[in-house]
Amino acid sequence: MMRLHNLRPRPGSRHRTKRLGCGESSGHGKTSGKGSKGQKARSGGSIRLGFEGGQMPLIRRLPKRGFNNAAFHKRYAVVNVSDLNEFKAGTVVNEQLLRESNLVRGHFAGIKILGEGELKHDLEVQADKISATAREKIEKAGGTVTLREARRIEKSQVDVASSQAAPDAAVATDKTRVKKTKSRNKKSE
Repeated sequence: MMRLHNLRPRPGSRHRTKRLGCGESSGHGKTSGKGSKGQKARSGGSIRLGFEGGQMPLIRRLPKRGFNNAAFHKRYAVVNVSDLNEFKAGTVVNEQLLRESNLVRGHFAGIKILGEGELKHDLEVQADKISATAREKIEKAGGTVTLREARRIEKSQVDVASSQAAPDAAVATDKTRVKKTKSRNKKSE
């Protein structure tokens, strides 16, 4: 039976490390397989990806056009219905509880419940998004689903408040500028 203590790498998959710079009799030659002279023969001499010897690289020569929505993509933490079986019946399952039970880790825009597996008892699920099959399975087990609209409502209220405040700030009183002229005093003789 395979256990952690008797795991071994496959024969031939591990090699002795290549000891470089040990002379001609090391089996790697005088120059240790690096050829003769030049930037790549030096220690630490590596050239970054896309570098073309100082010439304008291809990635900068090509035009960049269009819009990419990847920067605005929202990532949701995915939790399956089968994962919710570890909670007792009647439990309110929210983001805080899912994080405490280590079902959700990391930074996400919200939580999405997917319908993989079966739910054995009733739960009160609070999530940002839910699939149709997941909602059906939770309600079939006697549970309830509430979508968290609070984040969206708070954001829309902030947007409305800022749009209402903007016209007030835009109104400014125009003051007519008076050009001041200095009168030159003539020197008395």
